[in-house]
Parts: sequence; C-alpha cells; structure tokens
Amino acid sequence: MNRRLFWKLCGPLALGTLALVWVVGFLGSETEQKMSFIAEHHQQTLKQWGATAEQLHNAGDELALDAWLEKLQARENTWAAVVRSDVQSLGGSTLSEQFNEGFRLGRNVEWKIHLYFAENPIMDLTFADGHTHFLVTLPQRMRPGTYLPEAKLLLKVALPLMVLLLLTLGVYRHLMAPLRQLELATRQFSEGNLGVRVRALLGKRNDELSALAETFDRMAERTGELILTQRRLIADLSHELRTPLTRIDMAVSCVEEGIDTQHFLPRIRRECRLMRDLVEDTLTLAWLENEQPSLDQDNLDLTDLLDSVIEDVRYEYPEHCLVSDLPAQAEISGSSHRALAQAVENVIRNACHYTPADGQIRISLCPEEEGYRLTVDDQGPGVATDQLELIFTPFYRTVQARDNRPDGHGLGLALARRQIAAVGGWIRAEPRTGGGLRMSLWFPASRPSRP
Repeated sequence: MNRRLFWKLCGPLALGTLALVWVVGFLGSETEQKMSFIAEHHQQTLKQWGATAEQLHNAGDELALDAWLEKLQARENTWAAVVRSDVQSLGGSTLSEQFNEGFRLGRNVEWKIHLYFAENPIMDLTFADGHTHFLVTLPQRMRPGTYLPEAKLLLKVALPLMVLLLLTLGVYRHLMAPLRQLELATRQFSEGNLGVRVRALLGKRNDELSALAETFDRMAERTGELILTQRRLIADLSHELRTPLTRIDMAVSCVEEGIDTQHFLPRIRRECRLMRDLVEDTLTLAWLENEQPSLDQDNLDLTDLLDSVIEDVRYEYPEHCLVSDLPAQAEISGSSHRALAQAVENVIRNACHYTPADGQIRISLCPEEEGYRLTVDDQGPGVATDQLELIFTPFYRTVQARDNRPDGHGLGLALARRQIAAVGGWIRAEPRTGGGLRMSLWFPASRPSRP
C-alpha cells in the first residue's frame, strides 16, 4: 500500500514537534538566563550609590552620610547601611590573602539574582579599602525577572500555538490543493466537460492524492467514453430505425387503403424482424461496451465449435464452397462457447454475404502463441486499406456493403470484435493478395478462472 502521504505528513509533524520542544527549552533557558541579571542602568545606579557613600565616609561627615542613607531608604523603600568587616582568626588558624584584601557581605551587582526567591538580596558595594561596605537591599523596581511570567506564557503557550498553526496551515494547503483541483474537475465533469483531467495539474506529486487523481482520470475517461458511445449508439440507432419505420408506415397506409394487402403484410413482418434484430444487436453491443464483461468461462473444443458453425452456414448458403482446414482437436479453457460461436458465425456469414455464388470461403485453424489463430478468406470485393478498422465501428458500412446488403445495419463485425475481446482474444482484417478479405481471429488457449 502506498503510504507516501503518511510519511510526508508524519515527517514534518515529528520534526516540527522535536524542533518546537528544543526551541521552547532553549529560549526558556536563555530568557531566564538573561533575566537573572540586574539591568545595566540599575547596576550603574547602585554603583553611583556606593561611590556617594564612599565619598561621604571618606570625608568623615557622618551626619551627612546618615542623612543621605535615610533619604535613600525612604525614597527607595529599602534598607541601606555602611558597615565595616573585621575578620579575626580563631584557634590558631590563619587567614588567606583573600580575607586580607577583604570579602563581601552581600552580592555583587554584576552577579545573577535568583528569580524564584521571594526576598530581594542585599547588594554589597565594597569601598577601596576592602573592609568597608555599602549594603543595600535591592529595591523592588530594580529586581530582574519582572516579566518572567509573561515570557513563560509566551514561550509555553503563544509560541507552540503559533508553530502548530503554521504546521496546520502547511498540512491543510498540502492536502487541500489537490482536493480543490479534484472538486473543480468533478464540478466541470458534472456540467458536461467530459475531457477534464486532474493528474496533470498535480505536477510531480506522487502520493495517495495523486493516486486518487489518477483513479478519477481513469473513471472520467471511462465514463466519458461510455457517454459518447451511448450518444453515438442512440444517434446511429435512431438513424437506422428511421428507414424501416418509414417503410412500415407506408406499408400500413397501403394496407389501410386496401392496396395489395397480401404483398405488404410480409413486408411489414420483415421490417419488424429487421428492427428487432437491430435493437437486440444494439443492446448487446451497448452491454459489451458498458460492462466490458469477462464472459462465462467454459472449456470447449474449437474444432467442434467450428464444425457446427460451418455446417449451419453451408445449409444457409448451399451455393458457396466452404473449405475448412481444422486440427483434430483444439481445446481451450476459460472461454465462452456462446460468444465465440456468435462471433465466428458473424465473420463466416459476412464472408459468404460478399462472396459471389460458387465462390470459395477458406477457413483454417492452427496453434499460435499460446492460443489458436483462425483465418477466414473470402472472394468478395475486399475493403480499402483505410477502412480496415472502420468496418469494426458500429453501424459503419462500406459502399459495397450498402449495395450488396441494403438490409444490413453494420453491427456484425462490431459485435464480433467485442465478443472476442471479452474472452481475451482479438480480430483484425487485412486485404488478400489475390483479392478479397482475410479475417484473422486469435483465441487464448487458457484463461485464469474468475474468483
């Protein structure tokens, strides 16, 4: 089963999901990382506070330093102080050089701030001596991560939603483009445009939808052929029926007027028989054209079938010489006795119709290419090369056929071709070197049984 469409949809969706998970994780980590630092302008403000405190402390103006600290705490709603750190060693231990140079009582303004602690950290701006510190609780307005909830909402909801919408749009367009073409073609076909096709409009696409388009094209082609065939058959049948109906109407008028009733009644019967045969043959032909059946499968002997048909034709055409060259046996399986008998009889009768009295019709059967080839040679006027295929067209008759058989309607060979095709064989016509026409028929020796 063709699963190209499954993989074409599964691949982008799987890769898109993996990419989305990675992007959300990466952007979330990067966003949290960036938001963990105090903004640069706030860092500069804190450093300026530290410089001011150091300047006031170094000036020895404690009152001014106290006043400034109180004013800063009131303005920023925070705590601030200037303290000194003295570290003494105990138990005979010694201090490292780091302690001699000083250490921090709070956090450096350039360090990361934990975004999930409720309390704001104490920032430490150490003076130049390394042991005096300006400490201040980070004001709420300077705390980083203010927009972290909104950023998380954006990354975990808005971004996945947007990506999924884009993927859905891509999948929708990928699926709907051929479906729209198919819908448009179906509408045009229903409106009478029998030549509309879809597959060529899909380009190099090769998946289940292109297979659907190919199926539609085959259906449209088959349905279009059936519709055109039906139209031709109806038009040809109406044309062929017009003449006998006219003759019957004239004969009925003469009978009603009492003119030679005994002469016109047989004429009416003959015209009715011709119309009945014409309608029956047309219906059979329409059934073969529309249904394209695989006829009932029988096992039969072609030699016996041909002997029976030739005997009937000899009885009907005693003035003709039928010469047969048949093998002792020619068994075939999976065929149709009725279809072959009617087709062969039509071909042989057709040869007798156009062969003059005392003329010869040669019938031979021989094995060929896993089947049997039947040839029927007549001594009639023959058929022009450009008309060898036309004689198998329903209701087509050559000029000689119209002159020699005015009561014919041109369905015999058309029926024969379709009956033989229904059992897996073929038929074709070719001119004979010495004049006349050769009909070649081939039948398969064996056909598989239908389920």
